[in-house]
Amino acid sequence: MHRVSGLLQTPPDARSFYVMAHGAGAGMAHPFMQSMANALAGHGIATLRYQFPYMEQGSKRPDAPKLAQATVRAAVAEASRLVPELPLFAGGKSFGGRMTSQAQAASPLPGVRGLVFLGFPLHPAGRPSDERGEHLFGVQIPMLFMQGTRDQLADLRLLQAVVGKLGARASLKLFQDADHSFHVPAPTGRKDSDV
Repeated sequence: MHRVSGLLQTPPDARSFYVMAHGAGAGMAHPFMQSMANALAGHGIATLRYQFPYMEQGSKRPDAPKLAQATVRAAVAEASRLVPELPLFAGGKSFGGRMTSQAQAASPLPGVRGLVFLGFPLHPAGRPSDERGEHLFGVQIPMLFMQGTRDQLADLRLLQAVVGKLGARASLKLFQDADHSFHVPAPTGRKDSDV
């Protein structure tokens, strides 16, 4: 059994609850995760951020999918226990979002009404493919893909095709000029916080 840390952020006006998993390279306290949780709190969305076991142990190598998906399930169960009255959504940044969708495809996450992906990693950088998205066809709840147009881990044409094939249960929100970390280059005249 693995124990992991979590961070609960519940604004007083919370209307929904997002269980947010971190990406492969940075944990739940990364500035991106913190700024996302703060922004969501400003919109009345509570968040539970949590660590995967490898990150909790200080390792750089992500957990095997089976362990990562079990961690997703445990986090969703804990979220339901902590704030049972709020509508529940799950997902996360990159690897965390993919592990959440794989868990949902394998067996529905109890109480989860939809998945939200913050930069879905459709393929490794420089190796366009849609194989990592095949499991999404087993997800039967709404999915929102939030993706930068310069994301090197999701060829836009491939991602748009996958989302199109998923039909009405999937939506794609594009962020112009943003990369996988939702960073925008200085020449655009925008700051990351604008995204």
